[in-house]
Amino acid sequence: MPILDLATTSRRDLNARLHGLGTGRDEGDWRVLNPAGQHALAVGIDAPVTVRIAGPVGYYCAGMNQQATVIIEGNAGVGVAENMMSGTVHVKGDASQAAGATAHGGLLIIDGNASARCGISMKGVAILVKGSIGPMSAFMAQSGSLVVLGDSGGALGDSIYEAHLYVRGQVGSLGADCCEKPLRDQHKQELRALLDAAGIDASVKVEHFKRYGSARTLYNFHIDNAGAY
Repeated sequence: MPILDLATTSRRDLNARLHGLGTGRDEGDWRVLNPAGQHALAVGIDAPVTVRIAGPVGYYCAGMNQQATVIIEGNAGVGVAENMMSGTVHVKGDASQAAGATAHGGLLIIDGNASARCGISMKGVAILVKGSIGPMSAFMAQSGSLVVLGDSGGALGDSIYEAHLYVRGQVGSLGADCCEKPLRDQHKQELRALLDAAGIDASVKVEHFKRYGSARTLYNFHIDNAGAY
């Protein structure tokens, strides 16, 4: 297992080595020590490797991730897994604002809470938050799924398109054009698969969740809805 200590190795060198993966060398598990809240760690990886970061990270950790599994053993700053394309990012603590923003694919797991704008403009990613999320989460969410075991802040799903939102706890308020929707069999199957992927055992029942999505009244401009745009 390659071990890089950021007390003696620069962030630039770390990312350069990770960007060089995928050529058949240095594959496998990596461990990063002493991250000390540095920004932009483990960004732009495009290889089927596991990177374990032993501590809290700053802004945009694991952004643009492809194929890799990035495990953050602490809290994460703004924009963790931003624009992720595939792979898995697992935050063992809490996440700040805009977790999973604009992400196109892959799985983002947050063991703690996520702050405001979780999943903003998500485009296919699956996000599972074991705690609660802040306000304006899933704003303009286009596709993908957001699963929340705790509560949601206000304006959930504001201006949402076709993403699926599942919340087990209370929702502060729904944003413009977001509404509660039936939890049909196909949604239960999708939700159970996401819970299983995040290691949530069967004691958490899919029937305890409510589903939210687009009311589809803002797809096309109408003057009567001008105040909602």
